[in-house]
Amino acid sequence: MKPITILFLAFFTFLAGCSKDDTPKSLPPATQTGEGIFACLVNGEVFVHEDGLINCFYQYVDGGYYFGITGKRNHTYDVSALALSTLNKEINEGETYQLSQRIDGNAIGGGLNSELVYTNAQYTGEMTITNLDFENHIVSGTFWFNLKHPVTGDTIKIRKGRFDALFYQ
Repeated sequence: MKPITILFLAFFTFLAGCSKDDTPKSLPPATQTGEGIFACLVNGEVFVHEDGLINCFYQYVDGGYYFGITGKRNHTYDVSALALSTLNKEINEGETYQLSQRIDGNAIGGGLNSELVYTNAQYTGEMTITNLDFENHIVSGTFWFNLKHPVTGDTIKIRKGRFDALFYQ
């Protein structure tokens, strides 16, 4: 099984959740100390990871590097979960990666509500790695991207994204 398939299978199992009524009102500050943050605006609405530890990894598998991070919320408006990943692509602190098609050698963004959708040639974005600390296993960054809503065809706009998490190797 390909590493990206494993990532998104883990992503789906990660989505079992309970319902909450206390929607966050603002984004948490961007940090770089492994605080366990995954947050952004989805069509202007605050999206903050709500379900405990963030699933994050950066691994060398089958001759290539794979990075992945997912965030989930228990409210299912436009998007209930988001993911960023690289497919056979090394990441480095201070670099910005184009989120594009789901092919080997690229970085991608994805979201889930009624079905899983990914960035592609038309719906793109960027991810910047602001901290990559191998000693303490911390990765931090910022992101934005667009997705095509699988039902309505409207553009889902993910903006002001930030993550700061411990990763496993």
